[in-house]
Amino acid sequence: MSSSGDAVAASAAPVPSVWSAIRESLAGAHGRDFTEGPIGRSIFILAVPMVLEMVMESIFAVVDVFVVAHLGAEAVATVGLTESMMTMLYALAMGLSIGAGAMVARRIGEKNPDEAAHTAAQVILFGAIVAALLGVLGAVFAPKLLGVMGASQGVLANATFTRIMLGGNISVVMLFLLNSVLRSAGDAAIAMRVLWLANAINIVLCPTLVLGLGPVPALGIEGAAIATTIGRSIGVAFALSRLFRPGSRVELHARHFAFDPALIARVVRLSASATVQVVIGMASWIGLVRILATFGSAALAGYTIGIRIVIFALLPSFGLANAAATMVGQALGAGKPERAEQAVWTAGRYGMWFLGSIGVVFVIFAPWIVSIFTADTAVAGYAVATLRTVALGFPFYAYGMVLTQSFNGAGDTRTPTWINLIVFWLFEIPLAWILANTLGFGPQGAFTAATVAFCALAVVSAILFRRGRWKTQRV
Repeated sequence: MSSSGDAVAASAAPVPSVWSAIRESLAGAHGRDFTEGPIGRSIFILAVPMVLEMVMESIFAVVDVFVVAHLGAEAVATVGLTESMMTMLYALAMGLSIGAGAMVARRIGEKNPDEAAHTAAQVILFGAIVAALLGVLGAVFAPKLLGVMGASQGVLANATFTRIMLGGNISVVMLFLLNSVLRSAGDAAIAMRVLWLANAINIVLCPTLVLGLGPVPALGIEGAAIATTIGRSIGVAFALSRLFRPGSRVELHARHFAFDPALIARVVRLSASATVQVVIGMASWIGLVRILATFGSAALAGYTIGIRIVIFALLPSFGLANAAATMVGQALGAGKPERAEQAVWTAGRYGMWFLGSIGVVFVIFAPWIVSIFTADTAVAGYAVATLRTVALGFPFYAYGMVLTQSFNGAGDTRTPTWINLIVFWLFEIPLAWILANTLGFGPQGAFTAATVAFCALAVVSAILFRRGRWKTQRV
């Protein structure tokens, strides 16, 4: 059916209730073809479980920090340094998942589920091998890596935590890859259940193993690493069981794992720039921290609190952006670039209203929200300023996230990489320095630069997206 046919069908069909769409999205839209039918409903059905998936990820991070904080500053520092090392693994996993997702979605759109399964199997195989090698190196050299990061003797005494986290990183990589395959195939509800299962197990095990609840002995900080690895590993096992299950959108068989170096090379080429893209985005926050550090600990602490609240709010919007990416990949595979473009603008509007509403709440209630995290008036002042200033850019950032992920969903990972490099490193960081230091605005200058960068990201992305080169990307 053509795109015009889609529009006619959408206008002629009766509009189902929102509740029926929610039920379908949570149950899993097994029989739905996302390359046909009303675009808004398709995005909604994909987005609901993806948003809920990200909400659980937000809760997971908060619970971990809360439990470990009971063990003292050295334990928190160990987690912080280990997470900083894990950041590169996250970037690798996210980059691979972007490449894998684009290729799987395209094959599903082409109505070629067997090739989608072959692509998924090769990505899983490659990711497992790389993660296993990195895990061995990380487990062996964990104390030395902590030393390089400037760890104190108290932190080095907790090196077992780092050994477990780095050694078990295959569960992290597999969770990213498997959920990307599920989402890109249209099984967003299954991906949601995978992450909910993994995080629910961690939420129960973490305080039990760390603090020693009931008959379980207290393992201290090592218990947090064990709980996280077990939770993620069970999530991985559940995801694999669904992919090997007969009738799945992507149904894996042993034959799909026959080593295909040519296909793996294609995935790696596609994922390489996606990995750089993720690293650039993550590192830009470090650049802002470096500028703010010159204004004292109160400014830095206030920014840290404010930006953690911001990230907590942004995660659900990533779910909506992932829904747009799935729609783009599948529509291009079905030979419907106009449908892909319409899906992006529709998802962008949804994101703008959703995140914009949260931004209004943050601007109005910032002092009350910040008071939950700190009673220090100096720190609270900077945190409120961070929250209010950054929230002003939320409507733009919502569009920017959708557009960036849509490029990725089309297999055009280079364009958002260049956009991130230019906007965040050649524009945001210098602007933050000029506003904060040269023009004398202090920390407020850095906060403002972040908001301006969000707006610039959305505008530049929209201009390049309208040119339409992503529609001809081959994956």
